[in-house]
Amino acid sequence: MWELFEQGELPRWVKVRQRLYNAALADVAAAVAAEFAQPGVRAAIRPGQRVALTGGSRGIDRIDQVLRAAAAEVRKLGGEPFVVPAMGSHGGATAAGQCAVLAEYGITEAAIGCPIRASMDTDLLGYIDDQPVAGGTARVPVWFDATAHRQADVVIPIGRVKPHTDFHGAIESGLMKMVAIGLGKQKGADTFHSYGFTEFHRLIPAVARFTLAQGQIPFGLALLEDGHGRLAHVEAVPTPQIEVREQELLQLAREWMPRLPGERIDVLIVDAIGKDISGIGADTNVVNRYYGQALEFLPRIQRLVVRGLTPATEGNATGIGLFDVALRRVIERIDYASTYMNVVTAKAPEGARLPIMVDTDRQALRVALACCLRVESASARIVRIRDTKHLEEFWASEPLLPELLATGRVELLHAIEDIAFDESDMFKDDII
Repeated sequence: MWELFEQGELPRWVKVRQRLYNAALADVAAAVAAEFAQPGVRAAIRPGQRVALTGGSRGIDRIDQVLRAAAAEVRKLGGEPFVVPAMGSHGGATAAGQCAVLAEYGITEAAIGCPIRASMDTDLLGYIDDQPVAGGTARVPVWFDATAHRQADVVIPIGRVKPHTDFHGAIESGLMKMVAIGLGKQKGADTFHSYGFTEFHRLIPAVARFTLAQGQIPFGLALLEDGHGRLAHVEAVPTPQIEVREQELLQLAREWMPRLPGERIDVLIVDAIGKDISGIGADTNVVNRYYGQALEFLPRIQRLVVRGLTPATEGNATGIGLFDVALRRVIERIDYASTYMNVVTAKAPEGARLPIMVDTDRQALRVALACCLRVESASARIVRIRDTKHLEEFWASEPLLPELLATGRVELLHAIEDIAFDESDMFKDDII
Protein backbone atom coordinates (compact mmCIF):
# COMPACT_ATOMS: atom_id res chain seq x y z
CA MET A 1 0.00 0.00 0.00
CA TRP A 2 2.65 2.53 1.03
CA GLU A 3 4.43 2.27 -2.33
CA LEU A 4 1.62 4.47 -3.71
CA PHE A 5 3.29 7.38 -1.91
CA GLU A 6 6.75 6.79 -3.40
CA GLN A 7 6.38 9.81 -5.60
CA GLY A 8 9.12 12.28 -6.47
CA GLU A 9 12.73 12.52 -5.44
CA LEU A 10 13.60 13.13 -1.84
CA PRO A 11 15.80 16.11 -1.02
CA ARG A 12 19.34 15.62 0.16
CA TRP A 13 20.22 16.36 3.77
CA VAL A 14 23.13 16.98 6.08
CA LYS A 15 23.93 16.82 9.77
CA VAL A 16 24.24 20.29 11.31
CA ARG A 17 25.21 21.76 14.65
CA GLN A 18 23.66 24.83 16.23
CA ARG A 19 25.18 26.88 19.04
CA LEU A 20 23.15 26.62 22.21
CA TYR A 21 23.59 28.22 25.62
CA ASN A 22 26.32 26.23 27.36
CA ALA A 23 26.95 26.62 31.09
CA ALA A 24 27.00 23.10 32.54
CA LEU A 25 28.08 22.86 36.17
CA ALA A 26 31.43 21.16 36.55
CA ASP A 27 30.80 20.05 40.15
CA VAL A 28 27.19 19.43 41.16
CA ALA A 29 28.03 18.52 44.75
CA ALA A 30 29.96 21.76 45.22
CA ALA A 31 27.07 23.81 43.80
CA VAL A 32 24.60 22.15 46.18
CA ALA A 33 26.97 22.57 49.12
CA ALA A 34 27.33 26.29 48.38
CA GLU A 35 23.56 26.74 48.60
CA PHE A 36 23.30 24.79 51.85
CA ALA A 37 26.09 26.97 53.27
CA GLN A 38 23.84 30.03 53.19
CA PRO A 39 22.92 31.18 56.71
CA GLY A 40 19.18 31.03 56.07
CA VAL A 41 19.40 27.46 54.80
CA ARG A 42 21.64 26.31 57.65
CA ALA A 43 19.26 27.81 60.18
CA ALA A 44 16.29 25.97 58.64
CA ILE A 45 17.59 22.51 59.56
CA ARG A 46 18.30 21.66 63.19
CA PRO A 47 20.04 18.58 64.61
CA GLY A 48 17.74 15.60 64.92
CA GLN A 49 15.14 16.88 62.46
CA ARG A 50 13.76 14.51 59.85
CA VAL A 51 14.10 16.06 56.40
CA ALA A 52 12.17 14.92 53.32
CA LEU A 53 13.73 15.58 49.91
CA THR A 54 11.53 15.29 46.84
CA GLY A 55 12.37 13.00 43.95
CA GLY A 56 10.50 13.81 40.76
CA SER A 57 9.71 11.92 37.56
CA ARG A 58 11.44 14.28 35.13
CA GLY A 59 14.74 13.37 33.54
CA ILE A 60 16.72 16.20 35.11
CA ASP A 61 20.42 16.14 34.34
CA ARG A 62 22.41 14.57 37.20
CA ILE A 63 19.42 14.61 39.56
CA ASP A 64 20.92 11.64 41.39
CA GLN A 65 23.98 13.76 42.18
CA VAL A 66 21.78 16.63 43.37
CA LEU A 67 19.86 14.38 45.76
CA ARG A 68 23.00 12.64 47.01
CA ALA A 69 24.64 15.99 47.70
CA ALA A 70 21.50 17.40 49.35
CA ALA A 71 21.22 14.34 51.61
CA ALA A 72 24.90 14.72 52.57
CA GLU A 73 24.43 18.39 53.40
CA VAL A 74 21.37 17.64 55.55
CA ARG A 75 23.42 15.09 57.50
CA LYS A 76 26.21 17.67 57.99
CA LEU A 77 23.63 19.92 59.65
CA GLY A 78 22.54 17.08 61.93
CA GLY A 79 19.36 16.25 60.06
CA GLU A 80 18.05 12.83 59.06
CA PRO A 81 17.29 12.88 55.32
CA PHE A 82 14.97 10.67 53.33
CA VAL A 83 13.52 10.87 49.84
CA VAL A 84 9.82 10.88 48.95
CA PRO A 85 8.64 10.40 45.36
CA ALA A 86 6.86 13.59 44.29
CA MET A 87 5.43 12.98 40.88
CA GLY A 88 1.65 13.16 41.02
CA SER A 89 0.22 10.09 39.29
CA HIS A 90 3.34 9.05 37.41
CA GLY A 91 4.78 5.57 37.78
CA GLY A 92 1.36 4.06 37.30
CA ALA A 93 0.16 5.87 40.45
CA THR A 94 1.68 3.17 42.68
CA ALA A 95 4.42 3.42 45.29
CA ALA A 96 6.42 0.65 43.63
CA GLY A 97 6.00 2.27 40.24
CA GLN A 98 7.24 5.62 41.51
CA CYS A 99 10.27 3.98 43.12
CA ALA A 100 10.98 2.32 39.78
CA VAL A 101 10.87 5.71 38.06
CA LEU A 102 13.40 7.06 40.56
CA ALA A 103 15.64 4.05 40.05
CA GLU A 104 15.72 4.78 36.31
CA TYR A 105 17.41 8.05 37.20
CA GLY A 106 19.90 6.41 39.53
CA ILE A 107 17.94 7.40 42.61
CA THR A 108 18.17 4.40 44.93
CA GLU A 109 18.81 4.16 48.64
CA ALA A 110 22.30 2.84 48.02
CA ALA A 111 23.15 5.59 45.52
CA ILE A 112 21.66 8.51 47.47
CA GLY A 113 22.74 7.31 50.87
CA CYS A 114 19.39 7.69 52.61
CA PRO A 115 16.01 5.91 52.76
CA ILE A 116 13.32 6.26 50.10
CA ARG A 117 9.86 6.26 51.64
CA ALA A 118 7.21 5.83 49.01
CA SER A 119 3.48 5.88 49.49
CA MET A 120 0.49 7.12 47.55
CA ASP A 121 -1.28 8.14 50.75
CA THR A 122 -2.14 11.81 51.10
CA ASP A 123 -3.33 14.12 53.83
CA LEU A 124 -5.93 16.79 53.23
CA LEU A 125 -4.35 20.06 54.35
CA GLY A 126 -7.54 22.04 53.85
CA TYR A 127 -9.54 23.86 51.20
CA ILE A 128 -9.17 27.03 49.21
CA ASP A 129 -12.61 28.58 49.14
CA ASP A 130 -13.89 30.72 46.30
CA GLN A 131 -10.92 29.93 44.03
CA PRO A 132 -11.53 31.56 40.62
CA VAL A 133 -11.87 29.01 37.83
CA ALA A 134 -13.40 29.16 34.38
CA GLY A 135 -17.10 29.76 34.72
CA GLY A 136 -17.06 30.79 38.35
CA THR A 137 -15.42 29.76 41.61
CA ALA A 138 -14.60 26.44 43.27
CA ARG A 139 -13.71 25.01 46.65
CA VAL A 140 -10.37 23.36 45.91
CA PRO A 141 -8.94 20.65 48.21
CA VAL A 142 -5.22 20.75 48.95
CA TRP A 143 -3.53 17.34 49.20
CA PHE A 144 -0.04 16.57 50.49
CA ASP A 145 2.12 13.44 50.63
CA ALA A 146 1.19 11.75 53.91
CA THR A 147 4.69 10.38 54.51
CA ALA A 148 6.29 13.79 54.11
CA HIS A 149 3.56 15.44 56.16
CA ARG A 150 3.63 13.00 59.09
CA GLN A 151 7.23 11.76 59.16
CA ALA A 152 9.22 14.86 58.26
CA ASP A 153 9.88 17.96 60.30
CA VAL A 154 11.16 19.73 57.19
CA VAL A 155 10.29 19.18 53.52
CA ILE A 156 12.61 20.47 50.79
CA PRO A 157 11.10 20.49 47.30
CA ILE A 158 13.72 20.03 44.58
CA GLY A 159 12.62 20.77 41.04
CA ARG A 160 13.63 22.06 37.62
CA VAL A 161 12.26 25.43 36.56
CA LYS A 162 11.28 25.45 32.89
CA PRO A 163 8.46 26.34 30.50
CA HIS A 164 5.61 23.85 30.76
CA THR A 165 4.45 21.81 27.80
CA ASP A 166 0.70 22.14 28.44
CA PHE A 167 0.08 25.66 29.67
CA HIS A 168 1.77 29.04 30.05
CA GLY A 169 1.72 31.58 32.83
CA ALA A 170 3.89 33.48 35.29
CA ILE A 171 4.50 30.18 37.13
CA GLU A 172 4.93 26.97 35.14
CA SER A 173 7.16 23.97 35.92
CA GLY A 174 9.23 24.45 39.04
CA LEU A 175 9.11 24.48 42.82
CA MET A 176 5.52 25.64 43.15
CA LYS A 177 4.29 22.94 40.78
CA MET A 178 6.33 20.36 42.71
CA VAL A 179 4.65 21.52 45.93
CA ALA A 180 1.15 21.72 44.50
CA ILE A 181 1.01 18.67 42.22
CA GLY A 182 4.12 16.54 42.78
CA LEU A 183 3.61 16.30 46.53
CA GLY A 184 -0.14 16.10 46.01
CA LYS A 185 0.32 12.59 44.58
CA GLN A 186 -2.44 11.08 42.46
CA LYS A 187 -5.25 12.83 44.36
CA GLY A 188 -3.60 16.20 43.93
CA ALA A 189 -2.87 15.61 40.26
CA ASP A 190 -6.43 14.45 39.65
CA THR A 191 -7.81 17.53 41.41
CA PHE A 192 -5.79 19.84 39.20
CA HIS A 193 -6.56 18.06 35.98
CA SER A 194 -10.28 18.01 36.76
CA TYR A 195 -10.26 21.76 36.10
CA GLY A 196 -8.22 21.47 32.89
CA PHE A 197 -4.86 22.89 31.88
CA THR A 198 -6.44 26.29 31.23
CA GLU A 199 -6.70 26.77 35.00
CA PHE A 200 -3.18 25.63 35.95
CA HIS A 201 -1.73 29.13 35.80
CA ARG A 202 -4.12 30.13 38.59
CA LEU A 203 -4.40 26.90 40.56
CA ILE A 204 -0.68 26.10 40.94
CA PRO A 205 0.20 29.40 42.66
CA ALA A 206 -2.93 29.29 44.83
CA VAL A 207 -2.42 25.71 46.05
CA ALA A 208 1.33 26.19 46.46
CA ARG A 209 0.79 29.34 48.56
CA PHE A 210 -1.64 27.45 50.79
CA THR A 211 0.80 24.57 51.25
CA LEU A 212 3.84 26.77 51.81
CA ALA A 213 1.93 28.69 54.48
CA GLN A 214 1.75 25.52 56.60
CA GLY A 215 5.38 26.13 57.61
CA GLN A 216 6.86 22.72 56.85
CA ILE A 217 8.79 23.95 53.80
CA PRO A 218 11.50 26.53 54.70
CA PHE A 219 13.06 26.71 51.22
CA GLY A 220 13.20 24.94 47.88
CA LEU A 221 16.11 23.93 45.68
CA ALA A 222 15.57 25.26 42.15
CA LEU A 223 17.42 23.70 39.21
CA LEU A 224 17.96 25.09 35.71
CA GLU A 225 19.43 23.37 32.65
CA ASP A 226 21.30 24.96 29.78
CA GLY A 227 20.56 24.60 26.07
CA HIS A 228 22.25 21.20 26.03
CA GLY A 229 20.03 19.82 28.78
CA ARG A 230 22.88 19.98 31.30
CA LEU A 231 22.42 21.18 34.84
CA ALA A 232 23.62 24.79 34.86
CA HIS A 233 22.23 26.44 37.99
CA VAL A 234 21.29 25.38 41.53
CA GLU A 235 19.65 27.87 43.86
CA ALA A 236 18.18 27.56 47.34
CA VAL A 237 15.15 29.86 47.40
CA PRO A 238 13.64 30.80 50.80
CA THR A 239 9.92 30.15 50.95
CA PRO A 240 8.86 33.82 51.19
CA GLN A 241 10.71 34.47 47.90
CA ILE A 242 9.72 31.37 45.95
CA GLU A 243 6.83 32.83 43.97
CA VAL A 244 8.68 35.96 42.81
CA ARG A 245 12.05 34.31 42.26
CA GLU A 246 10.56 31.41 40.33
CA GLN A 247 9.07 33.84 37.82
CA GLU A 248 12.52 35.32 37.27
CA LEU A 249 14.10 31.89 36.92
CA LEU A 250 11.41 30.87 34.42
CA GLN A 251 12.35 33.75 32.15
CA LEU A 252 15.99 32.71 32.41
CA ALA A 253 15.05 29.12 31.54
CA ARG A 254 13.16 30.38 28.47
CA GLU A 255 16.26 32.18 27.29
CA TRP A 256 18.44 29.12 27.81
CA MET A 257 16.16 26.41 26.41
CA PRO A 258 16.95 24.86 23.01
CA ARG A 259 14.73 25.43 20.01
CA LEU A 260 14.86 24.50 16.37
CA PRO A 261 15.84 27.44 14.16
CA GLY A 262 13.93 28.58 11.10
CA GLU A 263 10.36 29.57 10.30
CA ARG A 264 8.89 26.44 8.68
CA ILE A 265 9.49 22.68 8.75
CA ASP A 266 7.39 20.31 6.67
CA VAL A 267 8.28 17.06 8.43
CA LEU A 268 9.95 16.74 11.82
CA ILE A 269 11.25 13.24 12.61
CA VAL A 270 11.80 12.53 16.33
CA ASP A 271 13.92 9.49 17.13
CA ALA A 272 12.46 9.01 20.63
CA ILE A 273 9.84 10.34 23.01
CA GLY A 274 9.44 9.53 26.70
CA LYS A 275 8.55 10.76 30.18
CA ASP A 276 12.25 11.37 30.84
CA ILE A 277 12.26 13.84 27.94
CA SER A 278 9.04 15.65 28.79
CA GLY A 279 5.89 15.06 30.76
CA ILE A 280 4.08 14.83 27.44
CA GLY A 281 6.80 12.74 25.79
CA ALA A 282 8.03 15.56 23.59
CA ASP A 283 8.40 19.21 24.52
CA THR A 284 5.52 21.07 22.92
CA ASN A 285 7.68 24.20 22.92
CA VAL A 286 9.88 22.41 20.38
CA VAL A 287 7.38 20.50 18.24
CA ASN A 288 5.03 23.48 18.34
CA ARG A 289 1.92 21.40 18.73
CA TYR A 290 -0.51 20.46 21.46
CA TYR A 291 -2.79 17.60 20.44
CA GLY A 292 -3.48 18.81 16.94
CA GLN A 293 -3.41 22.49 17.77
CA ALA A 294 -0.47 24.57 16.55
CA LEU A 295 1.10 26.82 19.16
CA GLU A 296 2.29 30.39 18.70
CA PHE A 297 5.95 29.60 18.17
CA LEU A 298 8.39 29.16 15.34
CA PRO A 299 9.12 27.10 13.41
CA ARG A 300 5.70 26.08 12.14
CA ILE A 301 5.68 22.32 11.61
CA GLN A 302 3.24 20.44 9.40
CA ARG A 303 3.80 16.77 10.26
CA LEU A 304 5.46 14.85 13.08
CA VAL A 305 7.01 11.38 12.94
CA VAL A 306 8.11 9.34 15.97
CA ARG A 307 10.60 6.47 15.64
CA GLY A 308 10.97 5.12 19.18
CA LEU A 309 10.37 5.31 22.92
CA THR A 310 13.20 6.02 25.36
CA PRO A 311 14.24 3.09 27.59
CA ALA A 312 13.60 5.16 30.73
CA THR A 313 9.94 5.76 29.87
CA GLU A 314 9.31 2.01 30.27
CA GLY A 315 6.54 1.93 27.72
CA ASN A 316 4.74 5.06 28.92
CA ALA A 317 3.87 6.64 25.59
CA THR A 318 1.95 9.63 26.88
CA GLY A 319 2.07 12.27 24.16
CA ILE A 320 2.13 9.88 21.22
CA GLY A 321 -1.11 11.57 20.22
CA LEU A 322 0.95 14.61 19.19
CA PHE A 323 2.33 12.63 16.26
CA ASP A 324 0.95 11.88 12.81
CA VAL A 325 3.05 8.82 11.94
CA ALA A 326 4.76 6.22 14.14
CA LEU A 327 6.89 3.16 13.51
CA ARG A 328 5.34 -0.17 14.42
CA ARG A 329 8.10 -0.76 16.98
CA VAL A 330 6.84 2.28 18.91
CA ILE A 331 3.28 1.00 19.07
CA GLU A 332 4.41 -2.47 20.11
CA ARG A 333 6.40 -1.11 23.06
CA ILE A 334 3.52 0.83 24.60
CA ASP A 335 2.62 0.00 28.19
CA TYR A 336 -1.05 0.84 27.96
CA ALA A 337 -1.69 0.63 31.71
CA SER A 338 0.83 3.35 32.62
CA THR A 339 -0.01 5.42 29.54
CA TYR A 340 -3.73 5.33 30.21
CA MET A 341 -3.27 6.09 33.91
CA ASN A 342 -1.24 9.13 32.92
CA VAL A 343 -3.61 10.55 30.30
CA VAL A 344 -6.79 9.80 32.24
CA THR A 345 -5.41 11.54 35.33
CA ALA A 346 -4.45 14.47 33.09
CA LYS A 347 -7.96 14.48 31.59
CA ALA A 348 -6.26 14.33 28.20
CA PRO A 349 -7.13 11.03 26.49
CA GLU A 350 -5.96 12.50 23.19
CA GLY A 351 -2.43 11.98 24.53
CA ALA A 352 -2.82 8.23 24.00
CA ARG A 353 -4.38 8.34 20.53
CA LEU A 354 -2.36 6.37 18.01
CA PRO A 355 -0.86 7.81 14.83
CA ILE A 356 -0.69 6.11 11.45
CA MET A 357 1.49 3.03 11.93
CA VAL A 358 4.17 2.05 9.41
CA ASP A 359 6.98 -0.47 9.42
CA THR A 360 9.97 1.46 8.12
CA ASP A 361 11.61 4.87 8.11
CA ARG A 362 11.13 5.18 4.38
CA GLN A 363 7.40 4.58 4.74
CA ALA A 364 7.18 7.01 7.63
CA LEU A 365 8.85 9.80 5.69
CA ARG A 366 6.84 9.19 2.53
CA VAL A 367 3.51 9.04 4.37
CA ALA A 368 4.31 12.19 6.35
CA LEU A 369 5.21 14.03 3.16
CA ALA A 370 2.01 12.81 1.51
CA CYS A 371 0.08 14.40 4.40
CA CYS A 372 1.74 17.79 3.92
CA LEU A 373 -0.01 20.63 2.13
CA ARG A 374 1.57 22.34 -0.86
CA VAL A 375 4.90 20.54 -0.62
CA GLU A 376 6.83 18.80 -3.39
CA SER A 377 8.98 16.02 -2.00
CA ALA A 378 12.19 17.30 -3.63
CA SER A 379 11.79 20.69 -1.95
CA ALA A 380 10.57 19.39 1.41
CA ARG A 381 11.99 20.96 4.55
CA ILE A 382 12.80 17.91 6.67
CA VAL A 383 14.44 17.81 10.10
CA ARG A 384 15.42 14.79 12.17
CA ILE A 385 16.27 15.10 15.86
CA ARG A 386 17.27 12.68 18.61
CA ASP A 387 14.56 14.01 20.94
CA THR A 388 13.22 17.39 21.97
CA LYS A 389 15.76 17.70 24.77
CA HIS A 390 18.86 17.35 22.58
CA LEU A 391 18.90 19.87 19.74
CA GLU A 392 22.55 20.76 19.32
CA GLU A 393 23.01 18.35 16.40
CA PHE A 394 20.30 17.31 13.96
CA TRP A 395 19.70 16.45 10.32
CA ALA A 396 18.26 19.07 7.99
CA SER A 397 17.27 18.79 4.33
CA GLU A 398 18.94 20.97 1.72
CA PRO A 399 15.96 23.30 1.04
CA LEU A 400 16.10 24.40 4.69
CA LEU A 401 19.82 25.15 4.80
CA PRO A 402 19.88 28.77 3.51
CA GLU A 403 17.52 29.82 6.28
CA LEU A 404 19.45 27.92 8.95
CA LEU A 405 22.85 29.22 7.87
CA ALA A 406 21.52 32.77 7.76
CA THR A 407 21.00 32.66 11.54
CA GLY A 408 24.77 32.57 12.06
CA ARG A 409 24.26 29.86 14.69
CA VAL A 410 24.33 26.77 12.47
CA GLU A 411 27.24 24.97 10.80
CA LEU A 412 27.39 21.93 8.52
CA LEU A 413 29.16 18.91 9.97
CA HIS A 414 29.85 17.17 6.65
CA ALA A 415 28.97 17.21 2.98
CA ILE A 416 25.35 17.19 1.86
CA GLU A 417 24.24 13.66 0.99
CA ASP A 418 21.25 11.61 -0.10
CA ILE A 419 18.81 10.42 2.51
CA ALA A 420 20.11 6.86 2.77
CA PHE A 421 18.19 3.77 3.83
CA ASP A 422 19.55 0.30 4.56
CA GLU A 423 18.25 -2.97 3.15
CA SER A 424 15.38 -2.83 5.67
CA ASP A 425 14.41 0.69 4.58
CA MET A 426 15.56 2.17 7.88
CA PHE A 427 17.82 5.21 8.12
CA LYS A 428 21.43 4.14 7.77
CA ASP A 429 22.44 6.70 10.35
CA ASP A 430 20.37 5.28 13.18
CA ILE A 431 22.05 7.12 16.04
CA ILE A 432 22.28 10.88 16.21
